[in-house]
Amino acid sequence: MAYETILYDVADKVLTLTLNRPDKLNAFTATMQAELIDAFDRADKDDNVRAIIVTGAGRGFCAGADLSSGGNTFDRAARGRAAPTKADGSVDYSSDVVRDGGGRVTLRIFECLKPVIAAVNGPAVGIGVTMQLPMDIRIASTDARFGFVFSRRGIVPEAASSWFLPRLVGISKALEWTYSGRVFPAQEALEGGLVSKVVPPDQLLPTARAIAKEIVDHTAPVSVALIRQMMWKMLTADHPMEAHKVDSRGIYSRGASADVKEGVVSFLEKRPAKFTDTVSKDLPPYFPWWQERKYE
Repeated sequence: MAYETILYDVADKVLTLTLNRPDKLNAFTATMQAELIDAFDRADKDDNVRAIIVTGAGRGFCAGADLSSGGNTFDRAARGRAAPTKADGSVDYSSDVVRDGGGRVTLRIFECLKPVIAAVNGPAVGIGVTMQLPMDIRIASTDARFGFVFSRRGIVPEAASSWFLPRLVGISKALEWTYSGRVFPAQEALEGGLVSKVVPPDQLLPTARAIAKEIVDHTAPVSVALIRQMMWKMLTADHPMEAHKVDSRGIYSRGASADVKEGVVSFLEKRPAKFTDTVSKDLPPYFPWWQERKYE
């Protein structure tokens, strides 16, 4: 797929995805939605990609949905994409037409096998902030601004943010930000737990790349892929026994792997490890465990 709204650049095993509509503050469109999903599909299949950084071109990260359609921006029926109706005339909300585009993106990021770092360089509102929630590490420039502005547009939070946001910052802070819909500075995002660091603009990408490089240089890619899914999926487990089951499978299956032997021997020999297992070929047989109806 040739990209029109994003840039895809791999260097030193780090993929940098840049939202690239700088004249529109990288406002989100259906094209950007499709391209982001394709980019994450592509990255998951590429063993040369060990970590992903997402940032914005120009002075913004993402200004939210492109509002150039005016009052009909969120009215799909008015734009010729009405959902089918049931026999009684009510909307068939199970139709694929109803699905939120931002949610398609965040759910794809949620399933990603590579660690994802948001480098927030400027304003990030609406989908510009909710798309960051399933990313693993969020770093902000002092120029960044955040806003869950949905209540000020008469709509509701999207992109599965009602699931992600309270888990990241707590229900009280999530409600404060979404009720008010106000735009707030990077320092408040740091204090509220939305981002982990705030740095000067010229240090944003170097900081993100340093985190990515540490992952690339010192960790086993299969371990990282499993850890990412274990941590995210366990957010909804109803008992620690569920984590114990998955942990046990991981320790048992990976314990016999070439990576584990290398990890131990390299430590004993006081040298850097050279991990050879790949995400494309060496994920364990029990993966993806969460698709099972019950554990065996």
